[in-house]
Amino acid sequence: MADTHAAEAADAPPAAPRLSLVKNTSTTPDEATAPPATVPPVLVPVPVEPARIEPAVRRRRLRARHAAGAVRAALTDERTRTAGRLVARHGMYVVGGTRIVAKRAWDGRTTARYERMMRAAEAAGQPDRALEWEARAAAFRSARHQRRMDLLKAPQKAAKGLGIGAAATQGALLVLGGMMAVSSGQWSDVIAPTMAVIEAVNLLIFVVAVVWGPLVAIAPWAALLGLWAVGQRRQAAPQWALPARNNSGGEPITPSIVVQALRHLGVAALRNAIKEMGDAGAGMLGPIRIAGCGVEVDVTLPSGVSTDEVQNRRRKLAENLSRHEHEVFITIPEAARTVRLWIADSGALDEPIGPSPLVTDPDASGDYKSGRAPWGQDLRGDGALISLYQRHMLITGLSNQGKTASLRALALWLALDPTVEFRIGDLKGVGDWKPFEGIATVLIEGPTDEHVAQVVDMVEEGVAEMERRILAPAGTKFRPLILLVDEAQVAFMCPAVSADNRPLDENGKPIGAADKRPLGGTKATSRYFQAARKLHNQGRAVDVLLWQGTQDPTDQNLPKLVREGAHIRASLVLGTESQACMALGDKAVDGGAAPHKLRQGLDKGTVVVAGDGVKLAPGQSSTTIRTHYINDDEAEQLAVRAKAVRDGVTTAHAVATVEERDHLADIAHVVGDATKLLTQDVLKRLAALCGSVYGQWSFIDLKRALDGTGAEPYKSDGRMHISRERLHRALANRPEDDSASALG
Repeated sequence: MADTHAAEAADAPPAAPRLSLVKNTSTTPDEATAPPATVPPVLVPVPVEPARIEPAVRRRRLRARHAAGAVRAALTDERTRTAGRLVARHGMYVVGGTRIVAKRAWDGRTTARYERMMRAAEAAGQPDRALEWEARAAAFRSARHQRRMDLLKAPQKAAKGLGIGAAATQGALLVLGGMMAVSSGQWSDVIAPTMAVIEAVNLLIFVVAVVWGPLVAIAPWAALLGLWAVGQRRQAAPQWALPARNNSGGEPITPSIVVQALRHLGVAALRNAIKEMGDAGAGMLGPIRIAGCGVEVDVTLPSGVSTDEVQNRRRKLAENLSRHEHEVFITIPEAARTVRLWIADSGALDEPIGPSPLVTDPDASGDYKSGRAPWGQDLRGDGALISLYQRHMLITGLSNQGKTASLRALALWLALDPTVEFRIGDLKGVGDWKPFEGIATVLIEGPTDEHVAQVVDMVEEGVAEMERRILAPAGTKFRPLILLVDEAQVAFMCPAVSADNRPLDENGKPIGAADKRPLGGTKATSRYFQAARKLHNQGRAVDVLLWQGTQDPTDQNLPKLVREGAHIRASLVLGTESQACMALGDKAVDGGAAPHKLRQGLDKGTVVVAGDGVKLAPGQSSTTIRTHYINDDEAEQLAVRAKAVRDGVTTAHAVATVEERDHLADIAHVVGDATKLLTQDVLKRLAALCGSVYGQWSFIDLKRALDGTGAEPYKSDGRMHISRERLHRALANRPEDDSASALG
């Protein structure tokens, strides 16, 4: 018994340690004779042996940790995510297909489709189409009502038809059996056809009984398969569940790819600097940001590398990034020694953008002063809005690249503002501006010299209107006036001389000197050039604006002074960098604008815009916009909406002929009672008297009108004057028939 207790004591675990707070009183003889001393209690820790964990418990915990890790790895694995997207995608195909089929069934049994079409026609301003769809809806309701009435009578008609059919069938079978009995001589053959039909019915019932079970089992799955096919065809699943689109196999842009592309760009200083960097060039890059259908990254170049060296190697950089040249844009941001790279997803720029908000939104309106026209989308995919308030515009590009369509889209938006007046000269004359019939007060269409002369008269009349507004009392309000000239290069290149419209005297001879100024050209004598320059100088202040569209710019068909007078300069695809500089200016091209890098025929409607009116990032001198295309039918619909908000506008197709006036009498009238008057004041008063005639007069015109009359301008106190006494003497000495004034 004692051995047993001893063995148990030996096998028992050691007792837990104890901390004693009682002072030890056992002392030695020496300590007993020593004087008493105060000794604080001492805490003596006793080592604790950790509790033993059973092996089974340890194994269970280890298995649980392994299972949790396996579950976590399985849930976060890309294959699991792919499988999850696959299940969600195909499940949503069934749901989406059900929704589509239900909508089709609803449209087929109700008038929902007709109501949608009626609303669309009303929004487009087409009441005749709306009435047509309303008539179709009424016909559909009538036919549906008739079908329902027929269904109420269907059981009675079916029973009656079934009885008659059964009797007729049985009679035919008996007649057939009788014929067989007569032929065979056995009267039992009379009912043989009837029995054959009965056996066929029994066989059909047997076949149906055999097939019915599998059909019932397969039918739901067949229905699900059909719904899945509809949903899959329409891609009726959330965007995150759809398979990733692989346009052309371009690699995703990562910091290492960008650094490698720069390293192999062919710039020795850049390559050596990247080798010497401790981070292998990663420090040059800013964060890579998603920007529309691509990514954007700022690259700070090392010392000794200029931004021009990178810009001039755009094609090689694009190829190093596994992109086409048109999919990489290089601009210069505000930061020094930095280039900004925008790299498109492969093939993204070849996909069309959506329709214009003017077409999709029936309530869209224009606002000249405070609104912004929805012109298209920038490369980030954001809406590109442009302000047209007090801004002259120039848009250029090669032929058949969307210049007229881009310019017309802005004009259509502005036409929805009823306060804006349009005077349009279309020197192509193929009907692109025909929708503005009833919107523009003047619409000239044609490419001949006669049409150019009419357009020049229109622009000069705009100059006269500008000068009338400038001379008007302060605070006078005017309607915005847009003078739009499409294919303006035709006007600049026109060699014709102004027509001789001088009045004739009693002998049939022209009065005054002939106006031999050319209609076009780039010299100071060109009428169109001078009118454009005057509008650019002062037209903005009084809301008289010049919009020009021209193609293939050169110094001959687009003079430097005219192209630099535009506030908004836009360019479609061009042939050379020198043309890009003409179209947008050297600053924009040096800052990365590259319309000459666009692809002719493939980038139709894509414009590079510089100047005022478009919001640009700090330091950016231009932006690229993919404009919305508005076709002719949509333009007609928008024009109908624009006419609806305007009081009836009568469109003239030629500028009214300038009235004939007696220049000498008019000059005497404006001099009035003054003994003499400065020639500058005479010109101002003449313009106020009749701007259509005298609005563009200069000192040369005034001198020409007075030559040979004896009242020519003379110098007094160093300035040119006109004498009232000489004018009255000239009027008195000329024949009576010529003394009538326009005022008389």
